[in-house]
Amino acid sequence: MTISSYFRRMARYNQWMNAKIYAAASRLDEAALFEDRGAFFGSVFGTLNHIMVADTIWLKRFAGHPRRFPSLVPVKSLAAPESLRQTLHDDMGSLEAARRSIDAIIIDFAEELSDDVCASSLGYSTMAGQAFENELGLLIAHFFNHQTHHRGQVTTLLSQAGIDVGVTDLVAMAREAGMQ
Repeated sequence: MTISSYFRRMARYNQWMNAKIYAAASRLDEAALFEDRGAFFGSVFGTLNHIMVADTIWLKRFAGHPRRFPSLVPVKSLAAPESLRQTLHDDMGSLEAARRSIDAIIIDFAEELSDDVCASSLGYSTMAGQAFENELGLLIAHFFNHQTHHRGQVTTLLSQAGIDVGVTDLVAMAREAGMQ
């Protein structure tokens, strides 16, 4: 498996898991969605919102790559989050709709990647204004790892609320989709 094919698989896994997480979260009433459960970002909603914030930040950075990925053109018009805790959407319905849209963009972006592009560099600045330059592939790996980390927190929060998300393994998604 090449790095670019791995990222295509991770993009599909991201979409698959987000669909499962949002379906499970929809079983909570609004008070339970927003209840502070002691996680890094408080609630189930807060954690799902944070994943969206971070995805937006990173996709906007990826859109600045010299390759000028056509899939990321819509991301350029999104407002840049001002903090990692900024609420991008006030309710679960609009957050979920935005999530589906971003997940489709992530899949299209992954389809544009090649191993050569993944080996190239990307210069970017943090929210604190610190400038960095890293290999694009490393940054994309971080992007997917960050999503998985926080979705793991959401599955724990949901489990504590009595909701089972089901199987979350990458290999289960691959088997379900008939992938090798």
